[in-house]
Amino acid sequence: MIVVAALIEEGERVFVAQREDGPWRGCWEFPGGKLEEDESPEECLKRELREELGVEVEVGRIREAVFMPYEGFNLLLLLYPCRLKGEGPRPLKGQGVRWVSPEELFSLKMPPADEELRERLFR
Repeated sequence: MIVVAALIEEGERVFVAQREDGPWRGCWEFPGGKLEEDESPEECLKRELREELGVEVEVGRIREAVFMPYEGFNLLLLLYPCRLKGEGPRPLKGQGVRWVSPEELFSLKMPPADEELRERLFR
């Protein structure tokens, strides 16, 4: 499974969203979603952020990739830096959202692939 995620930074803060479903419900993650058939990673990220957070973004070049084997499937998580265009994110699906410092990011419970990204980017 291929999943894309956004690294949205504003000054010294990073944007994260809380999962509302699945095995990592309640965990915090870099926002994004699953790649659909015939969709580029950049298109997927724009669509997911529009649907979940009501934002338009400019997607940069891929920053990190994490391969994570899980029970029953393998995950390839692609992280792209994104710049907000217009208004800031708002939780359209009722999920928790936060702007956090890199230090605060380490106090949040995250799914394993997001934890790996957090370690790579902010340690």
